[in-house]
Amino acid sequence: MKPVSSSMLIPFVITLLFSFLWATSAHTHEDFLQCLTLHAGNSTSSISQVIYTPANSSYSSVLEFSIQNPRFSTPTTPKPLVIVTPSHISQIQAAIKCSQKHDMQIRVRSGGHDSEGLSYVSYVPFVIIDLINLHSINVDVENGTAWVEAGAILGEVYYKIAEKSRNFGFPAGVCPTVGVGGHFSGGGYGTLLRKYGIAADNIVDAQMIDVKGRILDRESMGEDLFWAIRGGGGASFGVIVAWKIKLVHVPSTVTVFTVNRNLEQNATKLVHRWQYVADKLDEDLIILISLRAANSSQEGRRTIQVSFNSLYLGGIDNLLSLMQESFPELGLVREDCSEMSWIESTLYFAGFPSGESLDVLLSRTPRIRPNFFKAKSDYVMKPIPEVGLEGIWERFYQKEAKEAILALIPYGGRMSEISESAIPFPHRVGNIYKILYLVNWEEEGIVESKRHISWIRRFYSYMVAYVSKSPRAAYVNYRDLDIGTNSKKGNTSYKRASTWGTKYFKSNFNRLVHVKTMVDPTNFFKNEQSIPPLSS
Repeated sequence: MKPVSSSMLIPFVITLLFSFLWATSAHTHEDFLQCLTLHAGNSTSSISQVIYTPANSSYSSVLEFSIQNPRFSTPTTPKPLVIVTPSHISQIQAAIKCSQKHDMQIRVRSGGHDSEGLSYVSYVPFVIIDLINLHSINVDVENGTAWVEAGAILGEVYYKIAEKSRNFGFPAGVCPTVGVGGHFSGGGYGTLLRKYGIAADNIVDAQMIDVKGRILDRESMGEDLFWAIRGGGGASFGVIVAWKIKLVHVPSTVTVFTVNRNLEQNATKLVHRWQYVADKLDEDLIILISLRAANSSQEGRRTIQVSFNSLYLGGIDNLLSLMQESFPELGLVREDCSEMSWIESTLYFAGFPSGESLDVLLSRTPRIRPNFFKAKSDYVMKPIPEVGLEGIWERFYQKEAKEAILALIPYGGRMSEISESAIPFPHRVGNIYKILYLVNWEEEGIVESKRHISWIRRFYSYMVAYVSKSPRAAYVNYRDLDIGTNSKKGNTSYKRASTWGTKYFKSNFNRLVHVKTMVDPTNFFKNEQSIPPLSS
């Protein structure tokens, strides 16, 4: 008889375990459903239309629709006992009340881009509140503001603003399918960050539901809680239903360019030089870098391709003058550049071809089917020497890095003018740029996942000499459970949580813990990296 391998046994044991948990939780979720019906208020007649359990034929499609990382969509991934897709606030209030009553955890999902799947995966009986139906956007051009429901995606926000005025925009991310609920509450940055800061810097009000089921706005929640949800991660404090954002002015014409250089075209020296100028450029100009391994012009050899991607808030002539003054080494010429409106630039940075209709911004389905991926982040305060860059290139030649990307996002400008304590997001003065590490793979299975995740962990270890220290900082919207997690038993000490909390929030972590203690002392809203109350 052929022996059973450990790789075959582990999924079997996990499946058996969760089958048992599902069976023992069956009566719990039936009680939960009855509770929802009882407490859904005026929307009782429609509550059945927004509830999905494994007994529903559409349960799987609703669950999987917003999963952007297939690592968390396998047969062994724990699934929610119930998915609620509320169309009214009263249904969220009912879900919070009934989850507490029947000892079920809540996960809140707006776009599903959480790098570690925390918005739709839990290892205890849980309910997903999927905000996909709450996506209305009301733009007030006269006052330069907009109310945006948390289930809206960034593409919808940009589209609706442009519908009212081509001279307004908003400083958020470049991926149009990202949900605003998590994006804004963790910070949220894009091509306008050097001019206007991050999304969380430009929020002026919010509507959320707390652990007691109360509907709060900025005035009723108080300035401490309003401070905490703008960059501290909203999922620790309640369910954010809507954001009021401050629109920012953009010119009628902006200019974009993408210049590609490989190692044979002096890419190492260009990246090295970029580190000395990227955060000091005019605040109307941002030059981002993305790099990956590519085939060399020499047959059978590999090289590194570096893409310099830029947005300038103005016309080509001024841009060429600025570049000649600040970064002539890149050799930018007029033919590299394209003038367009700001809303058209959102399509450009999202990777859509020239001439694409703006309507694509309204689609919640990513342009490219998501691969399995693992992400990490870092902050750089001193330029990496050329020998350090060459060490990076070597790691990109390894086979696990075939679909890996390194993105360098420059700071300076407005980012250097805002205090580290203004909101929980602390990564401001002193940073030249942020790093996003991303490794993708198409192959399914535990072995492939381990192989690629091991590669990015080794790469991350190599970078320790070149990045921020004490703490080694990280960005909460690039969720990374490698840097520390809360106790799975539910009670997490301040000391344990601070191992990851100070990396995301630096000294702001202390204030976040105090706010959490004040608004959710029993730690109902929790996950593997949620802010703990002192009482726990």
